[in-house]
Amino acid sequence: MTFEQLRYEVDGRILTITLNRPDRMNAFTGQMCEELIAAFDQADADDNVKVVIVTGAGRAFCAGADLELGGETWGKHSEYLAEQAAAERYVGDGGGQVTRRIYDFNKPVIAAINGAAVGVGITMTLAMDIRIAVPNAKLGFVFAARGIIPEACSSWFLPRIVGISKALEWCYSARVFKSEEGLQAGLLRSLHEPDALLPAARALAQEFIDNSSSVSIAMTRHMMWRMLSAPHPMDAHEVDTAAIAALGKSDDAREGISAFLEKRKANFKDRVTQHMPKFFPWWKDRVFKKL
Repeated sequence: MTFEQLRYEVDGRILTITLNRPDRMNAFTGQMCEELIAAFDQADADDNVKVVIVTGAGRAFCAGADLELGGETWGKHSEYLAEQAAAERYVGDGGGQVTRRIYDFNKPVIAAINGAAVGVGITMTLAMDIRIAVPNAKLGFVFAARGIIPEACSSWFLPRIVGISKALEWCYSARVFKSEEGLQAGLLRSLHEPDALLPAARALAQEFIDNSSSVSIAMTRHMMWRMLSAPHPMDAHEVDTAAIAALGKSDDAREGISAFLEKRKANFKDRVTQHMPKFFPWWKDRVFKKL
């Protein structure tokens, strides 16, 4: 696919997706939504991509939804959703489509927040596994100040990341805060000077690539995220048992043990597109429905 509002660059098994509307501070559009989903589809199908980094071009990560229509922005969005319903292709708001696609992704995702990330600019990162940022970046869950509500499934993700009290404080106040506060609250892993941000993200990605089986990472990613809402430890135990039984017979498992005993680096060859356990996925997909 040819991307117009993103850059899609693979280097050393790391894919960097760059939101690329710097003249608009990478403001989110319907086209950007479609391109992000397509980019993650393409990355999931490519076994050469092991880790994804998402960042922004220019001085911002993403300033939120493009508000060039002014006060009619959300009215036009409501009309768009009504058109979906009439055509019986109701798939929901764009931010939620993006975070659900990332939630279903099979590989690690790192957000390298290079500047302002407000509204959907920050909620889209909540489904990513790790967020790092530059100092003094402006962040904000500003929806109540715009007369709307937190979107992109953030009412599910945000309390799980920072706790219900902090999530509600940020959303009730709709205030813009600095990345230092995000770090303290656990929203961010670490802060890095602008020139060091992408190198830090790549170093973290390389650590995942060098040390771990891609199939093991894919299973672990889904187990961790999906167990956040499991009602009982038994849900985890059942998946653990099935996964150990399946992966224990894999070439990667044999290679991992051999490498350890021989005191060498493992050379994992199993592929996510071909070697996931037969019971994967073990969950049933939810279909979006109109309330």
